[in-house]
Formats: sequence, structure tokens, C-alpha cells
Amino acid sequence: MQFGIFTVGDVTTDPTTGKTPTEHERIKATVAIAKKAEEIGLDVFATGEHHNPPFIASNPTATLAYIGAQTDRIILSTATTLITTTDPVLIAEDYAKLQHLTDGRVDLMMGRGNTGPVYPWFGKDIRQGINLAIENYALLRRLWSEDVVDWSGRFRTPLQGYTSTPRPLDGVAPFVWHGSIRSPEIAEQAAYYGDGFFHNHIFWPASHTEAMVRLYRQRFERYGHGTADQAIVGLGGQFFMRKNSQDAVKEFRPYFDNAPVYGHGPSLEDFTEATPLTVGSPQEVIERTLSFREYVGDYQRQLFLVDHAGLPLKTVLEQLDLYGEILPTLREEFAKLRKPGVPEAPTHASLVEKAGGAKDATVYAEGDAATGTSDRPLGDPEVAKVLEGEL
Repeated sequence: MQFGIFTVGDVTTDPTTGKTPTEHERIKATVAIAKKAEEIGLDVFATGEHHNPPFIASNPTATLAYIGAQTDRIILSTATTLITTTDPVLIAEDYAKLQHLTDGRVDLMMGRGNTGPVYPWFGKDIRQGINLAIENYALLRRLWSEDVVDWSGRFRTPLQGYTSTPRPLDGVAPFVWHGSIRSPEIAEQAAYYGDGFFHNHIFWPASHTEAMVRLYRQRFERYGHGTADQAIVGLGGQFFMRKNSQDAVKEFRPYFDNAPVYGHGPSLEDFTEATPLTVGSPQEVIERTLSFREYVGDYQRQLFLVDHAGLPLKTVLEQLDLYGEILPTLREEFAKLRKPGVPEAPTHASLVEKAGGAKDATVYAEGDAATGTSDRPLGDPEVAKVLEGEL
């Protein structure tokens, strides 16, 4: 199982000091946090993608390449790659290049984002969000799995005899997760291709997470990729820790109460009861995290959001030190509970082994699903019903 952190790159005023970091400070802090993540033994660092203030998470490939040059082991991922508004040709090129630069320490999390205006900024229609996600991802897979691509679709100019360069490292594309908070269509897309499904898991109650993951597992099995237990699942989460739980609550409360997303809403106590946010002692974080397995089953990746809501860099690094202290226990306890036959989290090395080292190997899925076409969204009549809201 992989453990890590993700960031959305928000620039938020610290409510306890009134200080707002500059963009430069926040960008540099992101790098420091990623390096600390590797230092404490985490497996994954992921960054979101935003193109509007108050975020500094634009151009994730530049950020990840810079971090990659200063780290040796940690997997570098996106917490969202905007498959709807970013040209799949650019995604194919950028992330294959990042693969080479980092010796394969790269994967992606596809998503539609949560900022409506980004669609017209990049010349897209938000009303076509789902259709864009389907068509663009189908093209992206072909660009990575086929050396020469002829293609035409609804949302970009046709391609004739096009070769995306560089080709994926070792002939194996980065592993793809499909991330979502609320959209069953995205769980369906992940299941169709046999990709990973990452449920954000930071705002909604456990019952919603359970339903989304169950849908993905059922459809993964329906599409013939393996049993439901073999589906690749990731979860988000949030925590704030101090050695003493009362100290954690006291220190975190002003950040929670003023956070741009959930501030000035439910109380901290109500929010921690209704969602996976855990504010307390290290033992409380361990117990709450282990409980996630009770409603999603064995899963492969756990990422936490720790640098949001205006928390200063010093505090974030202290949180990571505490995370490092509980990490061995989390690894040991999840391993004890893991059922036989549950796959490990995919890595570049495991994907190369699975593909048999073939330079032109089809990745993730076999058959038509691996090279889905834009005129047949996901290859199953029931999918159309999902997209139309009938299931």
C-alpha cells in the first residue's frame, strides 16, 4: 500500500497571524513539503492543477520535474490533471517526458476540476465536461499505446499520421487514476479501462465514498479486469495531529473556521464526525485511517491533504514529522488486514513487468477497451445510461 500527501496549492491567509504567503513563498513551500515527504518515507507526492488565483498549482509538470530532480524515490503524481481542458496531445508529450526525467516515478490522476471558468479560458464548453473527459482520454491512451495515430473527434482538430514524442518510458505509459468526489461517470470510466479510481474522500460522508467505490469495483469486475477485490482504489483524507488531541483541536480550529472551502459552515466537531477529517492525537489518526478499510475494502493508495487553509510551512513540516512517526504502524496494520490476492499499488516497474517489457505493449486493459474510440464512449450500452443519469 502506498501512503502520501497531496496539495491543491491554495494561497490562503493564516487566520492566526494575518499573514498571506506570496506566490513565490507558496511555490517554494510546495517543493520543501515534497522533499520532506520523501525524507519521512512516504511513497507519493501529488499536486493538483488550477489556473486561477488563489492557487499556484498551474503547470504541474514543471513543478514535478523540479521536485523530481531533488528526490530519488518518491512517486510524483498529479492530484488532478484537467483532461477536459488540456489538449491530450500535450498531456501525452509532457508526462512521457516527465517519465524519462524521473526514471518512471510518475503517474496521473485524471479529473474535470472544480473551477467552472477554466472551460472558457481554454476554449471549452463546460456543458460538454463529461464528453470531453471521455473523448480526450480515449485519444490520450491511443497516443501512448500506438506509435502512429490517425484520429478524428468532436472537440479538436484531426490527427493524421501523428507520433507523440517522446514515447513512454520502456513502452509503458504512466499509470492513470481517475479522481472524483461526486461523479459516478468517472468511476465508470475508470472501471471500463481497468484504471485506478481515486475517491477524494475529504468532504462527503463515508456512505457516499462507500457507494462510489462499490460502483467502481462492481463495474471493474463487469468489464472483465478481475474480481472486485482486485480493482485499484485510492482514497484522500485530511488530518491535523498533535501529541495531545486537545492541543490539536485548539490549534487547528481557527484554520478550520476560516478555511475557504468549509469555513463559516459546520462546526469542527460536526465536520469531523460527518467526514474523514481527523483532528487529534496520532493514535486517533491511526484508528480513523484504519477504519476506512471497513467501508471500501482493501485499497492501494492513501493520500492526505495537510498544507491547506493557511497553515504555515513550519506547521506543515511538523505534521509530516508526526505522519512519519505513525507510518510504520499504518503499514503494518494494513498489511495484517489485507486479504490474499489483493494487488499491490502499481508502479512503473510492476507495469513494465506486466507488459513483459514489450515496447508496444498495451497498458492497463486488454482488447478494445485499451484503445476506446470517441464515437463509442466507453464501449458498453449501459454506460450511455450512466452518462444520461439513468443509473
